[in-house]
Amino acid sequence: MNFKSDFLHEFFARGFFAQATHPQELDDSLSSERITAYIGFDCTAKSLHAGSLIQIMILRLLQKHGHKPIVLLGGGSTKIGDPSGKDEARQILSDQKIFENLTGIKKTLEKFIRFGGGASDAMMVNNDDWLRHLNYIDFLRDIGRHFSINRMLGFDSVKTRLEREQPLSFLEFNYMILQAYDFYELNKKYGCTLQIGGSDQWANIINGVELIRKKGIENFHQASFGLTSPLLTTSSGAKMGKTAEGAIWLDESMLSPFDYFQYFRNTHDADVGKFLKLFTDLELEKIAELEKQNINEAKKILAFEATKICHGEKAADEAMQKAHEIFVSKNSSAFETEEFLVEKKLTEILKYLGASDSLGEAKRLIEGKAVKINGETVLDTNHQFNETGEFDLSVGKKKFFKILIK
Repeated sequence: MNFKSDFLHEFFARGFFAQATHPQELDDSLSSERITAYIGFDCTAKSLHAGSLIQIMILRLLQKHGHKPIVLLGGGSTKIGDPSGKDEARQILSDQKIFENLTGIKKTLEKFIRFGGGASDAMMVNNDDWLRHLNYIDFLRDIGRHFSINRMLGFDSVKTRLEREQPLSFLEFNYMILQAYDFYELNKKYGCTLQIGGSDQWANIINGVELIRKKGIENFHQASFGLTSPLLTTSSGAKMGKTAEGAIWLDESMLSPFDYFQYFRNTHDADVGKFLKLFTDLELEKIAELEKQNINEAKKILAFEATKICHGEKAADEAMQKAHEIFVSKNSSAFETEEFLVEKKLTEILKYLGASDSLGEAKRLIEGKAVKINGETVLDTNHQFNETGEFDLSVGKKKFFKILIK
C-alpha cells in the first residue's frame, strides 16, 4: 500500500498492517496533524509477555513519528474478560489482584515508551475510572441502543464460541460494548481518534469507531478510526511469546535478561528478518543489509537489540558477553580427547556440555525434538559429526552452544 503519512508508511513496511477502517481518511489525518491513538491491555497477569510486543512496538512507532499514545489499562474490563480468541471464560480476578497486575504492567510499559506531559509523551489511563461509575439503565439507554444483537452474534469472537457449543456468558457478551465505550470516552475526554489492536480485536474496534460516529451526531464531532496488526506466529506455527518452558515475560523478575536474549537468539532462520522489523528500532535499510549477511550474526543483533529495548543496553551487553563466554568455553577444547575425535557422537557431546545429565537423557532430548544443529531438528539418537567445522547446537529454547570439530 502507498501511504503518504510517515507513520503508516513505516507501519506497513515493518509488517504491522492488517486492516484499517477509512484508510484514506486516516492517512490524511496522520499526514496533516498530530493525532492521539490508544492501545488497551487487560490486567490478567503482573507483567506483559512477548505476545504483547507488537502492540508495544507500535506505541514506540507512534512516538517516533510525533503522535501521542494513550495506554489504556483495563482495570475495569479485566473484571469481565474479552471472549475474542478464547475457548472458555476468563478466570474472575479479585480487585486486589487486578490492582497488583495493573501496577506490574505499568512498570513493564515504562521501559518501552516515554510517559510525561509533552506533546508526544504517552499517558496511561485506567478504564475502571469510568466503568465503575456507570448506571446500568442509563448505559443501556444511551449506549446499548446503538448496538445490534443480530450483528454482534455474527462477530467471530461470539460466533466461534456458539458454533462450538461452548458457553458464552452475558458478562462476556457485554465486553465488546464496554470496549467501544472506552474508545468513546477517550475520544470525548482526550480527543483520541484512533484505536489500534491485534486483528482478533477487529470487531470490537469497529464497534467503537461506529459508536463515536453515531454519537458524534448528537454530542460532538470527532473523527474515529481503527487499525489492526496481524496475530503473529513463528514460522513453525507457534504462538509468539510462548515456549514449552512457559511465557517469555518482559519483567526481569519473571524471566532473566539472558533468557530473554536467548529466546531471540534462537529465532528460527525464516523469522529473523521479520522479527528485526517488528521488534527492533533498526532502520529498514540496515535490516535489509543484515538479511543478506550471515544468519547467525543477524540473530545476535536481533537478540541484542530486542534485549536493549526491554532491559536496557547494559543488560543487553551482559547477556551478549555471557552468551559469548558460553560459546567460547564450549568450543574445540572440549573435543580434543581421542574419544571425541574418533566418535564425535551427539549424545556424548550433550552430556559433556552439561545439556543432559546422562546419555539416556541425551537420547530422550533428541527423541523429544529438543535438539537442533544449525537450526535443524535432529531425530537420530545415533547422530555423529562426520565433518569438521563450526556448528550451532541448541537444546530447547534456552541452551545454545557453538562447537568446533577439528
